[in-house]
Amino acid sequence: MQQKHIADANALVIRLPSEVLMSQTPTYREALLRHMDDGVENMIVDLSSVRYMDSSGLSILVSLHKKARENGGRVVLVSPNDGVRALIELTNLTHIFDIYADEKSAMEQCVAH
Repeated sequence: MQQKHIADANALVIRLPSEVLMSQTPTYREALLRHMDDGVENMIVDLSSVRYMDSSGLSILVSLHKKARENGGRVVLVSPNDGVRALIELTNLTHIFDIYADEKSAMEQCVAH
């Protein structure tokens, strides 16, 4: 999992690995929520490298969304492939996550809010 902090938007860009599986979920969730506990308000989750995500991966995104709302921020998603996008749509998570084609567009929205 790669990450970079964007000070202008008080955001953290997270690039998830090619597979997000149940065995990794506790580690990823803890690490990402710790950043929010440390004051990061916005998360930009780059899904462009993710080839497979199970329901536990979606649970990470939902946990981040809840924490971001508590902190007055938001979580946005970037470039999910067709399979991951279908999973997000099938679970009706498109009503809580904005999805952007690229990191630049996502960043502009985080700065605007």
